[in-house]
Amino acid sequence: GSEMCIRDSIFTKKDINEYDKALEKTRNSFTSKLGNLSKKYKELTNEYFEELEEILIMADIGVDTVVKLVDRLKRRVKEEKITSPEELKEIIVDEMFIIYVDGDILTNKINTNKEGPTVLLFVGVNGVGKTTTIGKIAYQLTSKGKKVLLIAGDTFRAGAVEQIQEWGRKSGADVYYKEKADPASVVYDGLKKGLDYDVILIDTAGRLQNKVNLMNELAKINKVIKQIIPSAPHETLLVIDATTGQNGISQAKNFKEITDITGIVLTKMDGTAKGGIAVAIQSELGIPVKYIGVGETIDDLQKFDSEEFVNALFYREEERPWWH
Repeated sequence: GSEMCIRDSIFTKKDINEYDKALEKTRNSFTSKLGNLSKKYKELTNEYFEELEEILIMADIGVDTVVKLVDRLKRRVKEEKITSPEELKEIIVDEMFIIYVDGDILTNKINTNKEGPTVLLFVGVNGVGKTTTIGKIAYQLTSKGKKVLLIAGDTFRAGAVEQIQEWGRKSGADVYYKEKADPASVVYDGLKKGLDYDVILIDTAGRLQNKVNLMNELAKINKVIKQIIPSAPHETLLVIDATTGQNGISQAKNFKEITDITGIVLTKMDGTAKGGIAVAIQSELGIPVKYIGVGETIDDLQKFDSEEFVNALFYREEERPWWH
């Protein structure tokens, strides 16, 4: 129908392939387990649902979400008199959409500033690929002809400034840094110099002794950002390594307590069998996933699309039922 055409034009064949690749590990372990379950049980017994629950939890969809999902499945099985596990698979996909989008569609669009630079602040623990993510986003923006400034607000970690300079060179973005300076002052001076840029991306330290320090640090950074651009930051993106599964979710909960997170970037999606983490984060924390990283190269950061994602969890591209 006409709606399909609109969707297709936004979401290209290449993107679908990327999702397909990124979720391969998750899908393989997931669908083979689901398949075995369908072979093992001819009907939908309590044991069947217990094992189904376990499989969903193993994919890191999140315990709360799984319980909600299985309850809804049982209700539909009753109402629609479904008897075979095979029939149930399609309903699982269906219910995942419903839970996932949960009445309020979380937007994956990046909030932009109409007057002056759009400021994106990046937070997250060390080692999750934060600086790499900044570099890849910078590259996407400069490729579209945007003037981009990177601010090296991570002044603690050895090598952090060099790493961001390297990404500046690769992506064609400018970099503002000061050695061994206070992060908030680096951000302040960087923003003052950056007022004629289209987009400013700010890196922050991923490791401070404790939550209180981190909270104070981020509060200070937010305060100086607002002094220069009152509407900023336009997004605060939390970068999480998808391979850490539930640990990533507890990181998200911690960061959500100490600063206002507007979106999630999930890196290393292609390296994990726990791809369900994207579902868990959105349904348990109500924070949209805005990007997923699906590989090592500079252009493999994808805008996140929940519908494609749920499909790719269950079906390889060539197996998709026509209505999905």
